[in-house]
Amino acid sequence: PESSFSYHKVVDGLLNATFDRIVLCDFLGFGLSDKPPANYSYSLIDQTDILFVAWNHFGVTGGHILSHDMSDSIALEILARYQANVLPAWFATDGIQSVTFTNGVMVVELADLTIAHYVFAWERLATLLGRLIGVRFISDRIMVSTHGNDNLSQQDLDEFWELINYNDGARVAYFMFRYYDDRELYEQTRWLPALSATDDVPIHICWGDEDDLATLEMAEYLMENDAPGNTTLTVMEGVGHFCQVGSPSIWLESVLGFYLTLL
Repeated sequence: PESSFSYHKVVDGLLNATFDRIVLCDFLGFGLSDKPPANYSYSLIDQTDILFVAWNHFGVTGGHILSHDMSDSIALEILARYQANVLPAWFATDGIQSVTFTNGVMVVELADLTIAHYVFAWERLATLLGRLIGVRFISDRIMVSTHGNDNLSQQDLDEFWELINYNDGARVAYFMFRYYDDRELYEQTRWLPALSATDDVPIHICWGDEDDLATLEMAEYLMENDAPGNTTLTVMEGVGHFCQVGSPSIWLESVLGFYLTLL
C-alpha cells in the first residue's frame, strides 16, 4: 500500500478529462497520516470508518470510487455495507455511482506472496531483520518484487520510502500488514459475496497484466466467479502492480475509457 501521492502522475488527467473534484486520502499509518504504535490494530474495518468521517468532513455525498491495492478491500467493505443497507444516510444523496478496482489482492489464496511479504507479516522476524539489514532494504525488495517489471524508477522508490518513513513510520511499517488478517477473515464471508450482489452499480476491474503479486489470474478469477454481470474487465498490457505510478499514461487511458461510458 502506498498513499494518495501515488496518484500524483494521473490526478490532473482525471480532473481535466472527467471530474470536477477528486478526494484523495492517506489511510491511518500511510503517507502523511498519523502512524499509530504497535498496539493499534490497523483494521480495514476501522480504516473504512475513518474514510467515511473524512468524506463527511469534505461534504462527499457519493460519487465514483476508485481503489488500488489495500483500498480494494476497503472498497469491498463499502459494498458490503451498501448491501446491508447501513451506509450513512448523508452518503445516500448521490450514492455509489461506480467502483473501479485496480491491482490489489482481492483473492488471498491467489496472491503470489514473496519472501519479503512473509517477512513483513511475521512482525518479530521483520523487526529483527529490519535492525540487521534495514527497513528500507526490505521495503524496496517488496516494491520491486511486487511490481513485476522495471517501470518503477529509483525516484519512485525513493518517494515510496519517504512517505513510509514520514513521521517515524518505519517503526510501525511491519504492523500495517495486519490488514491481511481482515482479508483472510472477510474475503469469502463478506466482501466477495457483496461484490457478487452489487448488480445495480457499474463495476470496473482494471488490471495490469505484469503484476507479480496480484496476477492477471486474479482478475480473471473474479470475472468468472464473483463479479456481477455489469462488470467491465480492462487488461492493461505491460503494466505492473503499482500501475498508476509505473505506467500512468496506460492507466489513465484505461480508467478514463470506462468513465467516459458512464458520464
